[in-house]
Amino acid sequence: MRLEWLEDILAIAQTGSFSGAAERRRLTQSAFSRRIQQIEDHVGVELFDRSRKPVRLRPTTLSQSAQIEQLSAALRQLLVDLRRGDRIASNRIVIASQHSLTTSLAPKIIQGIQDNGDAIYVRLRSANLDECFGLLLSRQADLAIVYRATDETDAFAGDYLETMDIGSDQLIPVIRRDLSGRILDGASDAELPIIAYPADVFLGRVMADRILPKLAAGTVLLPKAETSLTIAALEMAAVGTAVAWVPQSLALQGLSAGQIADLSEALPSCELTIRAMRLQTEPSPAEAAVWAQLPLIRTT
Repeated sequence: MRLEWLEDILAIAQTGSFSGAAERRRLTQSAFSRRIQQIEDHVGVELFDRSRKPVRLRPTTLSQSAQIEQLSAALRQLLVDLRRGDRIASNRIVIASQHSLTTSLAPKIIQGIQDNGDAIYVRLRSANLDECFGLLLSRQADLAIVYRATDETDAFAGDYLETMDIGSDQLIPVIRRDLSGRILDGASDAELPIIAYPADVFLGRVMADRILPKLAAGTVLLPKAETSLTIAALEMAAVGTAVAWVPQSLALQGLSAGQIADLSEALPSCELTIRAMRLQTEPSPAEAAVWAQLPLIRTT
């Protein structure tokens, strides 16, 4: 059953006449009558009582009128969705980013695209560093945006990959503001409660290589919780669970509001580079447009 046929039936039901329905459907009455006959031939039954003026739906047709309306509306929506989906598919991009960057940087990227007037549909995939790289290699993502510790050996390198450093950040220690005094005064040198990261994730490796070795001699770490999510680590620090090392960009709002304090005076921090990556292939127009916009995004 065609959408136009369903709408023809509804037009007769709503206007009460072939002539009124033909006018609504912008057809001559003879052309409209032929189409109604075609519908009835296809269905195999008469749908209208032509012996009465105005024309009325036969009881069997009337009993199905609500379903006809629902089907008509659903088919119209389906057409809209299919057409919109085709536009999106031809002008879409998938960006994989580490969890904290999804929170702090991705909204700026999307806003920059919109400000530039590009009608690009962006799908964000939030994952850890290794997963971001895997999504890129498997072509489930067009771009990956990740952190790397400044001056570290590049774990992801090769002729197949194009990279671009688009900004910087800093991994800083934070805690609820009213608890910061003891640490800043050095009263907690012996024991330091911390939020730990798993050893097999990027920030876990940064902590092990760049942060913990720089702690004062004699410091005893007291892990209170472990998470791979920087947002969760930040929230635990904000409620006073323990000190957490998080990207400064993620902590800015809490720092500005006075909810948390930066402990970098007393505890080590680490510079981070924000890097965009893509495969060395012919980019789609959407990918090329976003790649060109990335250097213009304010990352801090």
